[in-house]
Amino acid sequence: MKPCCPGNPLDRYASRREFLYVGLLGGLGMTLPGFLQQALGAQKDYPLREGVAKGIIHIFLPGGIAHQESFDPKPFAPAEYRGPFGAIDTKLKGVQFGQHMKDLAQIADKFTVIRSMSHGEAAHERGTHNMFTGYRPSPAVEYPSIGSIISHEMGPQNNLPPYVCVPSVPNEFANSGFLSSAYGPFALGSDPAQGNFQVRDLSLPKGVTDERFARRRSLLETVDHHFRTLEKSDALDSMDAFYQHAYKLISSQQAREAFNLAAEPDALKDEYGRTQAGQRMLLARRLIEGGVRFVSLTAGGWDHHDNLKAGIEKELPPVDKALATLIRDLERRGMLDSTLVVVTSEFGRTPKVNPTGGRDHWPRVFSVMMAGGGVNQGYVHGASDALGGEPEQDMVTVSDLATTMYNQIGITADKELMSPGNRPIEICDGGKVLDSILAKKA
Repeated sequence: MKPCCPGNPLDRYASRREFLYVGLLGGLGMTLPGFLQQALGAQKDYPLREGVAKGIIHIFLPGGIAHQESFDPKPFAPAEYRGPFGAIDTKLKGVQFGQHMKDLAQIADKFTVIRSMSHGEAAHERGTHNMFTGYRPSPAVEYPSIGSIISHEMGPQNNLPPYVCVPSVPNEFANSGFLSSAYGPFALGSDPAQGNFQVRDLSLPKGVTDERFARRRSLLETVDHHFRTLEKSDALDSMDAFYQHAYKLISSQQAREAFNLAAEPDALKDEYGRTQAGQRMLLARRLIEGGVRFVSLTAGGWDHHDNLKAGIEKELPPVDKALATLIRDLERRGMLDSTLVVVTSEFGRTPKVNPTGGRDHWPRVFSVMMAGGGVNQGYVHGASDALGGEPEQDMVTVSDLATTMYNQIGITADKELMSPGNRPIEICDGGKVLDSILAKKA
């Protein structure tokens, strides 16, 4: 290719390939063409309902947090079932949490706890698949994640990706499944808990000024006009639309600002905690506030087969502090009613403490927390039995939980999507909306 303009050597050559390296999405969990196709908007079979929630924050505790040490303690069980910790009173009369959930105990009147979640998958991968997709794993179908479904059905707003993972895509089941990769997550590429946090490749590459960027855009428009004149190609018109959306995201100060954690005051960062959990949850709130539809983040590691006591003492206090602050922060900003916060794990832990002082995998019953987004405040749904081994009342399935999440954001869960084999598959099969956990309309 011949030089196109004088000056900096970096400006002398331009091609379509060059415009794919403007520094937007490389290495962020999805390709630029994929994001651009997504940005044009998903095809919808029928209009979305108006959801109570405008956005969802999904906080996943990988490894399987022990429900006995968190939301469902068993203080009157024998010691080998009760575990190494006591229980503390909450804001709700007669409801107790594990002793390391002091901050959440003080605002238990702000959220719902489900103590009767259940599924049959005791392996990490299969349990994680359940919680991210609402489906049991199948060798025949690669199901899309809840975030990808929301991306597909709702599309972007405010020039922001609809689905963001903090700090990275946590597992293979957080992806788009049988949907196009266009609906996969936008991953940050770095952890907001790091002092030098910035979203990799969101801004223009080093050495590319706004003036140079505009000049490249002008050049692209000239080249595209030439190709259109010669080829009269509909595909080129479509490609032009993709590029327009790329430029909007790169050049939008509003979009960049949503990721600017440095703009948050130090006092608020301290309130969340200068921890992995704290800074990830703070960024999640900022992204939802900016217009992201679904933020998925992980916090801690909870696979405590050995020395459960030390593991809980290390992992739970910072999550307790951060989560309580997130709920208070959303409420202060008037965002709690329109933001659904969901805290899950792939399963719970065995009722009995094992010989090495840990608890093993236990999917038969475990706990989930939900706040905001039209969910009841100060409510406990369902119950496990006296030893924390089985659902005793109002069992909740994975598909029930996913259906309720979709319902709150305005998606009908039994809508059918077409898989690559031209087979209709419901967004979520067999679940019911958990009406009893939803706030009653005035």
